[in-house]
Amino acid sequence: MMETDGKVRVLHVLGGLSLGGAESRIMDLYRCMDREKVQFDFLVHQKTEEGDGKRKSRGQSGISRIPEFYDAEIESLGGKVYVLPKFKGYNYVSYKKAVRDFFNRHHEYAVVQGHMTSTASIYLPEARRAGIPVLCAHARSAGVDKGIKGWMTRLLRLPLLKRADYCFACSGEAGQAVFGKGWNGSPKARLIPNAIDAEKFRYDEAVRNRLRRELGIGDCYVIGHVGRFHYAKNHEFLLEIFERLHRRLSEKGKRCVLMLLGEGGGMEAAKAQAGRLGIAGDILFMGNKKEVEAYYQAFDFFLFPSRFEGLPGTVVEAQAAGLRCLVSDRITAEVGLSELVCFESLDKSADVWAEYAERHLEYKREDMCGCIKASGFDVKEQAARLEGFYLRGIL
Repeated sequence: MMETDGKVRVLHVLGGLSLGGAESRIMDLYRCMDREKVQFDFLVHQKTEEGDGKRKSRGQSGISRIPEFYDAEIESLGGKVYVLPKFKGYNYVSYKKAVRDFFNRHHEYAVVQGHMTSTASIYLPEARRAGIPVLCAHARSAGVDKGIKGWMTRLLRLPLLKRADYCFACSGEAGQAVFGKGWNGSPKARLIPNAIDAEKFRYDEAVRNRLRRELGIGDCYVIGHVGRFHYAKNHEFLLEIFERLHRRLSEKGKRCVLMLLGEGGGMEAAKAQAGRLGIAGDILFMGNKKEVEAYYQAFDFFLFPSRFEGLPGTVVEAQAAGLRCLVSDRITAEVGLSELVCFESLDKSADVWAEYAERHLEYKREDMCGCIKASGFDVKEQAARLEGFYLRGIL
């Protein structure tokens, strides 16, 4: 593999560097890499407009941008962050020119790994044109947004199987959704589990009790969810389920709260819905938390009614913390690493979901780290696997 300064440099292409699933999984891997041998850089698309009063950073590529959750850590680990203008469809020509200009200036990469598959068929060929030897497209979702945006995403993904040297996917369903039905029969196909640092999520009762005391929820059943406020996560249905569960428990003199970790454009709509349902006082909108593992300890039950996912690392994290999980049947069965996970149809009513949750609130939390590691979802194992690929081209 190509080296600069004695290190193999890998460029990860993403939409941004917020506390999202793909970003978190890549950062988990990054922390475990031997950075004397392999160094990650990041090419993101998070352009902002001048004049909004927020702090800007011009980064490595000179485009004005608000620093995001992982920027500072990436810099501390020796990585660089470059910025492209967001792709909006109508700016195809200028976007392609910006990508070409970037790769004309940057020939130092051994691998370009594109996690933003909606435009990978544009930027990967430009990387090839500039002489980058290994191109990877990485499927991390098994669905698309609704409307014209989703239609355009599907269209742009059509050539990917031919244009990438390797087609990575976090699950079989994600691979098929992004690369097509023939994906798993291709010699380019590789399954890369969404691995986590399992030890961080090992159940710790002392952490649980401390955090619940600090938040004033020591006597409550705590229903948890971790995910950005986005169409895919289905917060509308999540709130309906909680409202039914809240009602059922209140009738029996029991208190419950819903703790939501994450941010995103749909947060205000969720708050408004909570007000209409009369449950706003029992919902904790926590935002993004760096040490998210502590909050899993405080949960009693994990709800995850997503419309689509690739393979949600949050459900893996919840199992590592010993939590019972009720998740949508639209999510790949590959995420069910233990008997803690139950799948339910989104066609079933919120009452059905709430009834299941109520029946499974009482159980003994157990140490599940060994199960997660044995399933191949421990980040140290996957980091060693990918490090070998970056250094020797073998996966």
